[in-house]
Amino acid sequence: MPASDPSPPCPLCGRPLVPGASVNEHHLVPRTYGGRETVTMHRICHGKIHAVLSEQQLRDHYSTVEALRGHPEIAAFIRWVKRKPPEFTDGHARIRERRR
Repeated sequence: MPASDPSPPCPLCGRPLVPGASVNEHHLVPRTYGGRETVTMHRICHGKIHAVLSEQQLRDHYSTVEALRGHPEIAAFIRWVKRKPPEFTDGHARIRERRR
């Protein structure tokens, strides 16, 4: 049997991407501003981007992965999440979903 290809890394945090619920698509330029290009990343990484930056900020200043990684709050998040397993999701999100 041939060896399976390793999972590609998340472009934001660098951890392997495991297909399933922990993976999401991020529009580099928000769709509301005509963005079409997406990158696959962890759901928790995608959520952090949208928790920190407005769609206008994403359009004007953070439309590349490199720019996102350079944002101080996102850089601190990356340092924290790098120590988590690839399928890690924040338990707080599940609690909020149950309350609805």
